[in-house]
Amino acid sequence: MIELRRLRDDPTMRTAIERKRVRAGLLDDVLAADAAQRSHQSAVEALRSRQKIISKEVGKASAGERPAKLAEAGALKAELQAAERELGLLDVTLRSLVLQVPNPADPSVPDGGEDDGEVLRVIGGTPSPPLIDHAAFAEALGFVETRHAAETSGSRFASLMREAVLLELALVQWVIGRLVADGFTPVVPPVLVREEAMVEAGFFPTDRNQVYDVDEGDLFLVGTSEVPLSTLHRRERLTEEALPARYAGISTCFRREAGTHGKDTTGIFRVHQFDKVEMFSYVVPEESDAEHERILAIQESIVAALGLSYRVVNVAAGDLGAAAAKKYDLEVWLPSEGCHRELTSCSNYREFSARRLGTRV
Repeated sequence: MIELRRLRDDPTMRTAIERKRVRAGLLDDVLAADAAQRSHQSAVEALRSRQKIISKEVGKASAGERPAKLAEAGALKAELQAAERELGLLDVTLRSLVLQVPNPADPSVPDGGEDDGEVLRVIGGTPSPPLIDHAAFAEALGFVETRHAAETSGSRFASLMREAVLLELALVQWVIGRLVADGFTPVVPPVLVREEAMVEAGFFPTDRNQVYDVDEGDLFLVGTSEVPLSTLHRRERLTEEALPARYAGISTCFRREAGTHGKDTTGIFRVHQFDKVEMFSYVVPEESDAEHERILAIQESIVAALGLSYRVVNVAAGDLGAAAAKKYDLEVWLPSEGCHRELTSCSNYREFSARRLGTRV
């Protein structure tokens, strides 16, 4: 969540938010709602102060003065109750608008959209395309089964089979071992969370169309374990000595992949269900940027150790998620497609989701 005082007073913050291509007029709506709420808050506080004075005057009034003072107190009470109800409505309106405002983009983030990210470095070559693509290769070996999975669950679902299962388990174990050695605490968190967890982690309301809901909206399947990991210190005040606190989440993830119909419909790329290991760090504000680079370095070391060719991309402002001030993508070279495709990413949220979660230091 953004700091409204900064939005009011710092024009550079508005510019940084608008770089993320927010709805036209959103920030003006927020500022207008903020002004109305603050004005009404002042009026309510004035009425409360007047009520205290009247209460004292009633107690000191003579028998002849008391009826008039009681009538004045009664009228003031009714006026205050109406004003407080109005303030409550203004609070709700302001919060609903503020929740739509994304984290400002960092100055080092390039302008533009999905195709405008800045390639920072390219590691490894670009091997020649294989005779068949990865989907056909996996099916030929019996590693991936899609026909029955699609009949059972729909498109973009697949079953891993045989050695592919052993390979996935080995990869997870290997990665977790590296992260534990690097100071991360392993966590298997819940994959069903309440709506407030999605809001406080920064995914709602903007990414709601990507999430599966169950129990008529009471619970949601997570698209990443960073949602439950973000709640590990919800409403807590951490001491500086307790930081950094680093976690490695292991979970199955679920994504609707809304808006990607017709893309990547074969194999196990952009599927609705997949398993992932997630790094998540809590650090003091001054170490935020350094921790972001540290996570990126760990990701690079893992991808490089697997012998994959990849490149690092500084994602453009218009392609950043709502909570991210800055994000790096690691895109691996897929020989069967003849291009780089995103494999991992890491984002810096600064204080955005910490404000929503009430996590302090």
